[in-house]
Amino acid sequence: MNYTDKDACKATILIIDDVEINRDILENIIDCMGYRPVVAESGERALELIEEFPPQLILSDISMPGMDGYELCKILKKREKTKDVPIIFISAYDAPEDIVEGFLVGGEDFITKPFIPEEVEARVGVHLRLYEMTRELLEMNRRLQISVNEQLKQMELEKKNILYALADIAAQNSSNDKEYMERLKKNCRILAQAMQLSMLYEEKISDTYIDTIELAAPLCDIGNIGVAKEILQKETGLTEEEMAAVQSHTEIGAKLLSDLHGSSDYNDFINISTDIAHYHHENWDGSGYPEGLKKDEIPLAAQIVSLVSRYCTLTEKENNREEALAIMREEAGEKFNPDIFEICSKISRQLY
Repeated sequence: MNYTDKDACKATILIIDDVEINRDILENIIDCMGYRPVVAESGERALELIEEFPPQLILSDISMPGMDGYELCKILKKREKTKDVPIIFISAYDAPEDIVEGFLVGGEDFITKPFIPEEVEARVGVHLRLYEMTRELLEMNRRLQISVNEQLKQMELEKKNILYALADIAAQNSSNDKEYMERLKKNCRILAQAMQLSMLYEEKISDTYIDTIELAAPLCDIGNIGVAKEILQKETGLTEEEMAAVQSHTEIGAKLLSDLHGSSDYNDFINISTDIAHYHHENWDGSGYPEGLKKDEIPLAAQIVSLVSRYCTLTEKENNREEALAIMREEAGEKFNPDIFEICSKISRQLY
């Protein structure tokens, strides 16, 4: 049978045997098949040659001085670069326990000595084809995964764009302009970065968390999409019923966000966005809404957005930075986490 083709000519086959005549016989068989033989007289030498000539198939003797074939196989099967390379054991031993041991350490096949050229050709050809088919299948799976991931990313981007569009409408309904939302987003990032440098929060805030809270912060009031515009923009005092409608925006927003699903990265964004939308009106002393959470029962992202939102609101009006911080200092421990406020106060000159 002829196993030679254009691709097969490129295949490198490593032959390992401490007996020179065995190496010569196998080298000749492999060369005649059109493959590229590389020979080694020991397991140690084989490990050196593999770095220079990565093989597609290995023919290894079992009984050799120093490192035997079983030990060599174990080493190669643990290495990322060689774990999938098929290994055929060659040996004068044909006892069942020897053959079983070869399979247990990761060998794919077994050829007994003395060699029958036709048997060597057949087994080498079969395992090379299996190896190439496996590689092609892995490559197809890799390309398919890339394609699926790209589609998922596009879907996630479209979902985010829809969310931001809804958030813009909600902000307009409550008279918050784009400049306010942009300040909120940037200032949440700056505060989170400063918190990452604090011993209190360095283990809780990663670079990914900082990126995510910047993206999620503008969705804090997305639930206002479900509250009547007339109530949100009402200049006189709200009735008890109207106040309940306004406060319901936290649960509306959380429900809208939690109903979305995506990849793990996207779910991180959704989870943090949901926490922010649901709990950014909770107070440190438990006097907030919707659930009256207190202290660290309140998700950290919601604590950050709550404090930054207050700062942005105060500095948007007639108060300057120092005046805003003075007001917030009185509220720290009641509305805000006092530790986060102290960090915010120290880096306030960096805020927009």
